[in-house]
Amino acid sequence: MTPALSTAASPRYHGVSMALHWVLGLALAAMFGVGLYMADLPFSPLRLKLYNWHKWAGVVILSLSLARLLWRLTHRPPALPRTVEAAMPAWQLRAYHATHGLLYALFFAVPLIGWAYSSAAGFSMVLFGVLPLPDFVPVDKALAALIKPWHEWSAFTLAGLVALHVAAALKHHWVDRDGLLQRMLPGRR
Repeated sequence: MTPALSTAASPRYHGVSMALHWVLGLALAAMFGVGLYMADLPFSPLRLKLYNWHKWAGVVILSLSLARLLWRLTHRPPALPRTVEAAMPAWQLRAYHATHGLLYALFFAVPLIGWAYSSAAGFSMVLFGVLPLPDFVPVDKALAALIKPWHEWSAFTLAGLVALHVAAALKHHWVDRDGLLQRMLPGRR
């Protein structure tokens, strides 16, 4: 039996899927909070430090997102239980699939747009202060001004989708009591 088939046959997600899900989820929540906090800080050493940390975290999130996508492409997730799928109205099922697709797209778009903004603004990225990364686009202040709102909008969209995802999971857990959340919680199989 191939690993993809054995994973798909399980009602729970694989441990690697769970780890990537929760680490990425916590990293996104922290990143969004730091982004909100640092945006209004006056120019200072703290602001510069937070911006660097924010950029480093963006690269780490981008890397985690790539690992998660590669894992998902090679390890099929368990299907929705038939009872859960049958109980969901058609619009909910479409929203479920659309939300997951948009989440994956934004896992890549938000950090890449941020990297493009940083490059266009003339702030090269040096990962952890030691590894210079290539500029994503050439320095162009006008382009930076155009890109900056896209990074903010995409980050807020991602945060909204994460909130929707969490709300849906909690609804399934506390209202529907269908065990759907248990599939992504670490613990005994």
